[in-house]
Amino acid sequence: MAEIGRRHLLAGLAALGAGACSRIGESESATSIFDSAESWHREAQRALAGRQRLAPEFEPSDISLTFRGNGSLTVDTADYRAELSKGFPNWRLTVTGLVDKPLSLSLEALRALPQRKQITRHDCVEGWSAIGEWTGVPLSSLLDAALVRPEANFIVFRCADTLYGRRYYESVDMIDAYHPQTIVAHQLNGENLPEKNGAPLRMRIERQLGYKHAKYLTGIEAVASLDNVGEGKGGFWEDVADYQWYAGI
Repeated sequence: MAEIGRRHLLAGLAALGAGACSRIGESESATSIFDSAESWHREAQRALAGRQRLAPEFEPSDISLTFRGNGSLTVDTADYRAELSKGFPNWRLTVTGLVDKPLSLSLEALRALPQRKQITRHDCVEGWSAIGEWTGVPLSSLLDAALVRPEANFIVFRCADTLYGRRYYESVDMIDAYHPQTIVAHQLNGENLPEKNGAPLRMRIERQLGYKHAKYLTGIEAVASLDNVGEGKGGFWEDVADYQWYAGI
């Protein structure tokens, strides 16, 4: 791992105590208790399993016959349908925020970078699971290429899809951002991502539940705080349904 990655792992530890959505002195008692429990869950899992522990990987024979879509199954815009029909020639992934070298990458450019392939299990908060083979670019490679700044504590994933009139987004801290299995995936089971599974790009955050794996990815943003992102809770479902920001499994 590059030196900046090691710095952010250490910085991430310092940021963990604050949590993603706690606001000390501003919260109701119940919210404070909930946030404390979430922080304990996150820190306990990492202490027991190790910050760089790999999620289980499987054999090709274990791959599920079908891999269902969930949440948004498409992006309901004319621009997306036009891009989908042509293979996304104009789709761009940006890397912005607290970086010294902002990036804007085409799918072709992403596919030309060193890739990681992993067969992992997707666990949905609704109770279903599926095993699939994912191919993509390690997020750490993109962050290092963009020269992410030391003051960045979180990475926000910007998406093209909307639910309930809100644009989907998610976030992780720098520890999960630099985890070796955190990738920007463009293939599922050796084929380009299907529309229902987030084409053309989605995140794989293999040690967390499925709602953290943002689909229809358009942007990656490095930030110091999540307070001014969405409602300050760190993600779409965290905002609308009070899901926990850290969804470790």
